[in-house]
Amino acid sequence: MTSPTPISAPAQEAPASPGSTEGTPPAPASPVLAEVVRSGFVEGRHRGSLVVLAADGSVEWSLGEAAAPVFPRSTNKPMQAAAVLRAGLDLSGERLALAAASHSGEPFHLDLVRTMLAEHGLTPGDLQTPADLPLDHEEAEAYLASGQVRERLTMNCSGKHTAMLAASALNGWPLDSYLDRAHPLQQLVADGIRTASGEDTAHVGTDGCGAPLLSLSLTGLARAFQYFVQAAPGTPERRVADAMRAHPEYVAGTRRPDTWLMQALPGTLAKMGAEAVQALALPDGRALAFKIDDGATRTLGPVLARTLRLMGLDAPVLARLEDAPLFGGGARVGEIRATF
Repeated sequence: MTSPTPISAPAQEAPASPGSTEGTPPAPASPVLAEVVRSGFVEGRHRGSLVVLAADGSVEWSLGEAAAPVFPRSTNKPMQAAAVLRAGLDLSGERLALAAASHSGEPFHLDLVRTMLAEHGLTPGDLQTPADLPLDHEEAEAYLASGQVRERLTMNCSGKHTAMLAASALNGWPLDSYLDRAHPLQQLVADGIRTASGEDTAHVGTDGCGAPLLSLSLTGLARAFQYFVQAAPGTPERRVADAMRAHPEYVAGTRRPDTWLMQALPGTLAKMGAEAVQALALPDGRALAFKIDDGATRTLGPVLARTLRLMGLDAPVLARLEDAPLFGGGARVGEIRATF
């Protein structure tokens, strides 16, 4: 299969609404990657696109539109973390993993965010994340039961924002505009994404945390993760990959699939993003990325497990990932399952 041509269109803000489509043929429907089966009846289907790369970066196989741009959402976080290292910020271990995290808001996550802020002369008030509850549902329930309210620090991107603020403070860059696209740090992020993916950005938007959001094709996203795993030791990209793989509980949380995968498959780099985006690179250099069109994150486990099985992997963690039950009246009555 021929490798898709890198995106080269000029960056632009994603349009707020589509223009007239009169006379324009509809885009082909993405293939169904997962279906919802309740009581033996298929009650729903989730479409999407997926790509698998060989270790040399060539496309082994794909489904749907792997060359079309998508917003990677939090799968861009390793590239953002590498940018703070390029800016001179000295992070390692759990701190660097947290800089690339969509953390669950467990106490050990929040404690380290507070510690990192204090270490760099910052406060939670410096964060420009929106106030939010912990990402993990159990943590959110416990948080509310304790009488606490939504905070900026509790938002799942607070580790990333702390690292961005610390890198800006180190360089004397403005703190109040660290999320602006023209800010020196965000320019480093954009350069790093371009280098790792081999693509120019087709669209620029704003992520849920307020940071600039640069689009990539799924092929470019998979190549970026491959780039991090194959980078030379000591480079910013390899340092980020090594920290994430050594401390996966800080990248996600104790009840999160990315953590389970990196713990069970040593050397694997995995990161999910909102709107059902997933990227992963194996220690042998092979990589994958996929996006579910309707953003249903409940499909991520089954689709990811099926893809890894097709790539020749067989490990108990895959059964854990693909188990996505549906309940009726408190009893299991169905499941979400991959269809390819």
